[in-house]
Amino acid sequence: MKKQNGFTLIELVVVIIILGILAVTAAPKFINLQSDAKASTVQGLEAALKGADSLVQSKSLIAGNENVASTATTPPTVIVDSAGTTVALNFGHATAVWDDSLENALDINAAASGTTAEWLYKEVTASNIIYFYPQGEKDPTATDAGTCFVKYTNSVTASAGEFEITSTTTGC
Repeated sequence: MKKQNGFTLIELVVVIIILGILAVTAAPKFINLQSDAKASTVQGLEAALKGADSLVQSKSLIAGNENVASTATTPPTVIVDSAGTTVALNFGHATAVWDDSLENALDINAAASGTTAEWLYKEVTASNIIYFYPQGEKDPTATDAGTCFVKYTNSVTASAGEFEITSTTTGC
């Protein structure tokens, strides 16, 4: 009679169980899906802001108020939907504030504070900047600044200034 070599069914089941336990405990340490998801979400908001700005700027060009400052006697606006919702402008781009500007250009759930909104925002009025960052991330303007945000800048003036939409995802 020949002697058979191989593993028994019990030995194979034990090895599979041990591999399963290792996979469940070790895999999350090597695959950081939450960080990647937050970074992708921030980049998605950056793209949404750029798309919204493109539409707002196009409407501003059609209305002929692309060279008018937000500080004009009659501040420029554009209508963005059939309900008559307007976006406040500064030289053809939405002003860097939430109320009556980016709030009407974007379809996101954002708030200045709290825990129920998906996005938080921080306005830096003196620099004409607004930051958007995911709930649970640090404020980008704080002393221990967060590094997971979208920055919208509209400091355009008649002679200079900057318009820029950027994202930072190093700390997501």
